[in-house]
Amino acid sequence: MARCFGNGDDLYRHYHDTEWGVPPTGFGVNEAELFERLSLEVFQVGLSWLLILRRREAFREAFAGFDPAIVAEFDDSVVEDLIGNEGIIRNRRKIEATITNAQRVLAMHAEGENLAGLFAAHRPSQIVTRRHAYEDLPAYIDEAVELSKALKRRGFTFVGPTNVYALMQALGIVDDHLVSCPVAEQLDARPAAVDVWDEVSERTPTEK
Repeated sequence: MARCFGNGDDLYRHYHDTEWGVPPTGFGVNEAELFERLSLEVFQVGLSWLLILRRREAFREAFAGFDPAIVAEFDDSVVEDLIGNEGIIRNRRKIEATITNAQRVLAMHAEGENLAGLFAAHRPSQIVTRRHAYEDLPAYIDEAVELSKALKRRGFTFVGPTNVYALMQALGIVDDHLVSCPVAEQLDARPAAVDVWDEVSERTPTEK
């Protein structure tokens, strides 16, 4: 059976088989995991996802484990240090966007919102697709357009519909594994259960 992607590279294959399309395990007020995934999508714009994966640990170290409360406090001197960090993508606009987005996460928390709830609120009614070729997937879906708009209204940057849709796929907000994919077979064989994204919308920002 053919994977959606990842054949030929161990890191890429492992990401596909164990992480892509899998909801995060915990949602707390810090939302570090969601913020990491959002931030990596920012850095991926115009680049390959494999390039980002190969630098992921360097990104985590450079951005304090993607704790938004810490990243939000990065000043100009930290930005200059990051631009000199050869382990990450040294793009000033993307670095500054990540800091801005961390500040916007904290602003959401102050308003009683969180990323998890916002993402869950934009989940489509058709969660699972089983297309025959990865090329058959659209560049984005209507719900990604609406989520992009919602993020932009809150001051987030580098959150266009295409990379927001990629984020939705990566987080398991939608399940776009191909019909031929062995992971799709495993997912389809799971017993029916309450979906974690259905539960998220009922949680408060302070729940872990």
